[in-house]
Amino acid sequence: MINYEQKFRVAYPDTDRMGTVHHSNYAKYYEKARWELFRHIGVPYQSIEDSGVMCPVISMKFRFVKTTKYDELLTVKTTLKAIKGVRIWFTYKLFNEENELINEAETELAFVGLNDWKPCPPPEFLLNAIETHRNDKPTK
Repeated sequence: MINYEQKFRVAYPDTDRMGTVHHSNYAKYYEKARWELFRHIGVPYQSIEDSGVMCPVISMKFRFVKTTKYDELLTVKTTLKAIKGVRIWFTYKLFNEENELINEAETELAFVGLNDWKPCPPPEFLLNAIETHRNDKPTK
């Protein structure tokens, strides 16, 4: 649907005693990746919350393939896979400097009201931005 690619370096505090990225950091990496995808299509996440809507994660699935260490340059390829009703799905593939897959993941988020946490439709401006960028070529 919509693809976005970004690079980042593994920070020292993201590693554990074994010298590898701790598994809990992948959720943080993918959180940033999906909001950067939104920013790329012209919708900073803050604008969604300003419209009275939040997007809590309701499902996460990870597959750990390889480990990675401090200061490695990683590339996350994020895909906005689908949006239907009050839910939105993303997939992620994380690659090391040798372009080897080290992790892949899926998340499902829901649109809920900022004050009542009840499911609600996504903001119209987000739907319009998704439709506008639906067939864009992957961007770095």
